[in-house]
Amino acid sequence: MKKYSAVFMLFLCVSCQFIDKQIPSEEELLNKEIQTIDWKKVDEFPTIITCDSVSDKTQNQECFINTLSALIQQKLDADKPKLPFAKFDTIAVQVSILPNSTLQFETQQQADNEKIDSILKAKLVDFPIIKPAIKRGIPVKTQFTLPVILKVE
Repeated sequence: MKKYSAVFMLFLCVSCQFIDKQIPSEEELLNKEIQTIDWKKVDEFPTIITCDSVSDKTQNQECFINTLSALIQQKLDADKPKLPFAKFDTIAVQVSILPNSTLQFETQQQADNEKIDSILKAKLVDFPIIKPAIKRGIPVKTQFTLPVILKVE
């Protein structure tokens, strides 16, 4: 019986050394995880209802951008005579999609910026529901610039 007790005591002493290893702190783990995240990319690009059926990530992104560009184009082309874009044929529109699915538009033009922005805000309303981009399971804000071709007569 003494043999078994000695072996048991030896086992306890050796096994305690395995348990005594350093466990990294929460802050260390968090800092390591933050370093590995690519903050410039999203896990899922924003999408619109018409592109939900596209399963390929790249094709879904192209579908979304093409659909959104076409919708913006249609809304701006509806009132061509009233739009004071005589000196522009293409404008760069910065599109922001907020985590709550809200859209914001701003022009990247230097001249008449306020006037063009006010027209964009008035015309670019009533879009279909847009699902925001997802990063690590959380909806996030995304921004990108779309060239919008204006049909100037």
